Amino acid sequence: MKVGFIGLGIMGRPMAEHMVKAGLDVMVSDLNEKIVAELVAEGATAGSNEDLAEQCDVVEMILPNASIVKNVIFGEGGLMDYMKAGQIVVDHSSVTANDSRECYEKLQEKGIGFLDAPVSGGESGAKAGTLAIMVGGDEKDFNTCAPIFDTYSSQATLIGDSGSGSICKLANQIIVNNNIAIVAEALTFAAKAGVDPEKVYKAIEGGAARSYALEDKAPMMVERNFTPGGTIKVNHKDITNVINTAHAIDCPIPYTAQLYEIQQTMKAHGHMEEDHAAYVKYFETLADTIVEKKN
Repeated sequence: MKVGFIGLGIMGRPMAEHMVKAGLDVMVSDLNEKIVAELVAEGATAGSNEDLAEQCDVVEMILPNASIVKNVIFGEGGLMDYMKAGQIVVDHSSVTANDSRECYEKLQEKGIGFLDAPVSGGESGAKAGTLAIMVGGDEKDFNTCAPIFDTYSSQATLIGDSGSGSICKLANQIIVNNNIAIVAEALTFAAKAGVDPEKVYKAIEGGAARSYALEDKAPMMVERNFTPGGTIKVNHKDITNVINTAHAIDCPIPYTAQLYEIQQTMKAHGHMEEDHAAYVKYFETLADTIVEKKN
């Protein structure tokens, strides 16, 4: 089975690398020719999107937003122009369920399979090959792609019909982003009280408050390291999708609505390209304090 991969950013590159290391026949495509050349040196082949569509059994992608995904698939010279019945498109991007269902329905008209398969685990999970993959679509297509997913994930779960993977990802983003904001609030509280926030998170990370947000983001907060693994900009896009989806189905989301306004504040202050550990800056401004370890 030959696999195509479009989008070699901070997530896509390590995912493609894991496939190559696992011995899969991988053809890659990206606007950054330097990264493509580096993947070729590691054992992949390079091709245009047309090449991937014509030669690969499965074409995967992870791209910034739904409009780019749709353009790659359905735009002029897009994948759909060259793919045939029986091939499968896998979208690892974070988009809405409606976007995913639209792609599924259009591709089904030509007999092409489609899986919405967003991932969780961030850059560190992509590099370690331990991503969690949430999949929506037909079971036969999932079973075909499961061995591919195994090369860069610790868990791939078929959630249900088309769009359900995207819903699961949005639920994931509600939990992750609110958790990070709560960690930021807690450490700001500790710092304002005159207690070393580094010792606070180390003291509680083995108890009931243990979480990815505490283990991964608290150290970044106290070390003032906001180099992005996942930018606020990307997460703001996801939370915007959450808000729009929730409103469409009449589901109140009060905590996430407040989080959205926190993100809007970060946007106004120019922090969108920083890691979402930088949510702490919002709470620091409110409390007039700084979260940093004491010497």
